[in-house]
Amino acid sequence: MKVIVHGGAGGAPDEPEPRQATLDRAASVGADEGDVVDAVEAAVRVLESNERFNAGVGGTAQSDGIIRTDAGVITSAREAGAASGMPGVEHAVTVARGIMEQTPHVLLNGVHAVDFADDFGVATEVDLWTEQTRAKWDDLDSYPEGTPLEHVEWVRNRFHGHDTVGAVAFDGEAFAAATSTGGRWFALAGRVGDVPQIGSGFYASPAGAASATGAGEDIAKTTLTRRAVRHVESGLDAQTAAEQAIAEFGELVAGTAGVIVLDRDGTEGAAYNSEAMQTSVSSE
Repeated sequence: MKVIVHGGAGGAPDEPEPRQATLDRAASVGADEGDVVDAVEAAVRVLESNERFNAGVGGTAQSDGIIRTDAGVITSAREAGAASGMPGVEHAVTVARGIMEQTPHVLLNGVHAVDFADDFGVATEVDLWTEQTRAKWDDLDSYPEGTPLEHVEWVRNRFHGHDTVGAVAFDGEAFAAATSTGGRWFALAGRVGDVPQIGSGFYASPAGAASATGAGEDIAKTTLTRRAVRHVESGLDAQTAAEQAIAEFGELVAGTAGVIVLDRDGTEGAAYNSEAMQTSVSSE
């Protein structure tokens, strides 16, 4: 099993060494699995439980002071599931997998996704706040009580951040990709970014698979992971495909992003136009 993981594209982390150690463990845990979906879920769950990453515990608060999580998972057999806008759910990737395997749907949202998670044994009502995220929220000036336009302007002036976690796996035959996030700071309540959108935050085909991270709105506008996998389908290796996808992304939008890719030769690729993006690769 070959697994590559990322911990988000953005600024240089304050403590890169412990983050890298967690990424290395996540990749290794995933590579120990015998099934590609098990591999990406196991890897992403490690990152969702670590407060150094913006997914699960340590996710970012939306404008109403609630942390909501999103995730998506897909296989090269075109099976897919996603969940978005879930308060109190640490392991969004497991909910996304459950939707893929247990329902006729691709995406569930909000409280109904939380209800689904609870029905299928995924922990809900989890405290996703950390000391760091609580301090950041407490330092914020209060949300205005004015008009909707004033609310939007408040968000526009504070909306930032774009870390996400993800994993891609290949067992020699099949691919899977998964991406999970806690969103972006101070987004309008109910905002959903690229992560649970097929072809934007995550994608797989028989030729390869990819997971993206970065400015979600821009990733969604450019369908970054579908773009990267399309380059693999055209014959490019994973690294060249990742670099080409990020180059095209930079030509189309002003935001920053990163993408990880695996191809059928079992080679990995990673590219980004942000200051940093930590990754890890493991093979078993």
